[in-house]
Amino acid sequence: MVIATEGESKTPMHNEAPDNPNMYTRLISLLDGRGARYRVVDHAPEGRTDLVSAMRGNDAKDAAKCMVLIVKIGKRTTKYVSAVIPGDRRLDLTAVKNIFGATYVSFASPEIAQRLAGSVPGTILPFSFTPELELIADPSLRSSEHLYFNAARLDRSIALNSEDYFAIAAPRVERVVGCSP
Repeated sequence: MVIATEGESKTPMHNEAPDNPNMYTRLISLLDGRGARYRVVDHAPEGRTDLVSAMRGNDAKDAAKCMVLIVKIGKRTTKYVSAVIPGDRRLDLTAVKNIFGATYVSFASPEIAQRLAGSVPGTILPFSFTPELELIADPSLRSSEHLYFNAARLDRSIALNSEDYFAIAAPRVERVVGCSP
């Protein structure tokens, strides 16, 4: 359920060119269907966490920064993981490696990230809509009342109640953050 909107309405306009209208619509349907407490925030197109956080008026620690990783376990097993961390922190690749018992962890190519997440880097959702992409979230995200993230578009974000995020997304919760940037 939308509790408030800022800027334009959440209904897509016929002349806009969102990054992935299907993923945006899928996200809104999921949130509405689960009765999530959220609001839509329109802003100038931006995918960098620090800059878009300033536009939305949220602290970077309340941003849900999402990165798609390639995780190799031995020589024959490759899996993909979407790691969600606070926007003011850096991902600890060694922690991810240890969690999965991996031999190698790296950021996935932009093409792979887009294929698996359904949107371009900078707009990747803190949700997974495919079994090919395991979702892992740092527990420090629970300290924010609302999580802010681009909604599969560079010009529109969601401010989602963090309790609702964890209930709906059901990520694997593991400490994967390192130091602040």
